[in-house]
Amino acid sequence: MTDPRQTPVDSPFHKRSTAAEVAAAADLGGKTVVFTGGYAGIGLEAVKALSGAGARVIAPVRSPEKAEAALAGLDVQTVTLDLFEPDSVAEGAKAIRALTGEGIDLLINNAGVMATPLRRNSKGWESQFATNHLGHFALFAHLSDLLLKRPGARVVALSSLAHRICDVELDDWNFEAGEYHKWVAYGRAKSANALFALGLNTRFEARGLKAYSVHPGGIMTDLQRDMDREEMIAMGWMDEAGTLNEAFKTPEQGASTTLWAATSPLLEDRGGVYCEDCNIAAPNPPEGAFHGVQAHVRNHETAERLWALSEEITGLKAA
Repeated sequence: MTDPRQTPVDSPFHKRSTAAEVAAAADLGGKTVVFTGGYAGIGLEAVKALSGAGARVIAPVRSPEKAEAALAGLDVQTVTLDLFEPDSVAEGAKAIRALTGEGIDLLINNAGVMATPLRRNSKGWESQFATNHLGHFALFAHLSDLLLKRPGARVVALSSLAHRICDVELDDWNFEAGEYHKWVAYGRAKSANALFALGLNTRFEARGLKAYSVHPGGIMTDLQRDMDREEMIAMGWMDEAGTLNEAFKTPEQGASTTLWAATSPLLEDRGGVYCEDCNIAAPNPPEGAFHGVQAHVRNHETAERLWALSEEITGLKAA
């Protein structure tokens, strides 16, 4: 079936554009942005660009000490919030509400973990699904009314090319029946991120709130902290000398598609789409391609089932 929204547009930006270039072309003065994971990697570069372009940035942070050092000299407010733990998300959301009672223009779900050993939170939830998807779902549920106060507000969910690994597994999302595999868990979580944006947009677009998912590209950051050098060499990410694959982006380049999805007027009538390289990704890429979006994360029925499951797990409903 043709997916009319999921079609590339004539974007003025490209794979090697930087976050600062995209932000400079946007009208961000007076905008309030909540940005998870904004003190490391591509998140830090995006926050620098947003703040530099006049946005008010609030960064939920898991490690206040690290955040303070990384954000020194930037006009960025922080609140303590660990996406892995539901109680921390609830408390952090209260702190955000105290700062943003008049509304939020952008919620950017950037924080995440990748290919971790099996870990579970205080609720027994598997860490990659809990952090990458459920934590962000809960944060949105807590803040949704503040986004609805601002006409034209957007939510951006960072997905990944890793969505092609597999679809979500809604009947065994917590690896209670099947054996845990770190890359399967990551693939499920990244598919969930894209489906979350699709489901959110379907539910809220008519009320003036849109959502987009983003593949930022391959970037070497702290996201790889649970991987060793030998694994990255075997996957072709770097050679024996440590030289990165030429397809990798710099952190400044890796942050650009996030800001493009958050600000581009070309996306006004394209809510819910999956983006990459400062454009809408082409659907149904050929087998083995390192670009494009797979059909399973464009499935509205799956998005609706995931949304209902997420409400059931978290006990939360959006405004």
